[in-house]
Amino acid sequence: MTAAMTNITHIVLKSYTPPRVKRLINPSGGSCNIGEIDDTTVLKYPRIKEDMKRVQVEAKMLEVLGPYPRIFMPNGNVHDYLSVHPDVPLHRRLAWCMQAAEAIAYIHSRRVVHCDIRHDNFLLDANLDLKLADFQGQHFSPTGAIVFDGGSYESAKAWLPRHPPDRCNVRTNLFALGSALQFLITGAEVFPDLVRSSETDDDIVRWFHETEPEIERRFRAGEFPPADEHVCAAVTARCWRQLYTIADQVVADLKAIQAAIARGESPETCVSPPNEHDQPCGEKWLYGLCEEGKNLATPPSRTLIGF
Repeated sequence: MTAAMTNITHIVLKSYTPPRVKRLINPSGGSCNIGEIDDTTVLKYPRIKEDMKRVQVEAKMLEVLGPYPRIFMPNGNVHDYLSVHPDVPLHRRLAWCMQAAEAIAYIHSRRVVHCDIRHDNFLLDANLDLKLADFQGQHFSPTGAIVFDGGSYESAKAWLPRHPPDRCNVRTNLFALGSALQFLITGAEVFPDLVRSSETDDDIVRWFHETEPEIERRFRAGEFPPADEHVCAAVTARCWRQLYTIADQVVADLKAIQAAIARGESPETCVSPPNEHDQPCGEKWLYGLCEEGKNLATPPSRTLIGF
């Protein structure tokens, strides 16, 4: 994404800790920290005090979504769990894939676009059921206007190359879901040869100027992992090639794969890998999200409103 965004300025900001926070639970997190208040209470707060609107948007987003079993986090993320438990059986991984797709389908039904779907934003509860977290994306009105916007974007390995680069919709969410499913099944990110090995200044600069542009180049060129690499490879390939229009189609294909495996059949008997002649779905940008606004010619600009 950085190759398409030329108006980036690097600034240094000082982080802060609210008075009641005893210790950080996620010292290496993203734009927000999780701090321990007491034995039963944690506090999510922005790393930069002036960036409180991100948390305000997330609170409003959770009010819009309401109760649902796939969107709240009591425990750690899938990435950390698989780092310690790499031998998770296939049936559990398939269940995670299904739960991830169901979560995306649900938030879309509430006219919410996540904007930052990636494997470490999926968390696991005490029963190892998967939860979707970190809601700093967009909420749309029935007519397609942005009600509020947390300003988040996908990471490089989940970002669908597009113009303008900040436009998020169902299709961009499903592209990112493909990268998340790849990790859930294999335990490895897409393009495992392209990683940031440390958080040193030199490595961060190298990532932004060399690695991210190469990731974008591969995505634009259609250089995805093989479509027969794992049992859900046809699904991940269809996500990346934009052959799904709604998340419910992903759910249906994953259910078919589960059923085929239960019968002792190959997943390819129910979900065919895409071929070179398949073209991305040509639906309007809000299709599957806002029925009244699906024919809008251009998306509204990403501006925080509603505060």
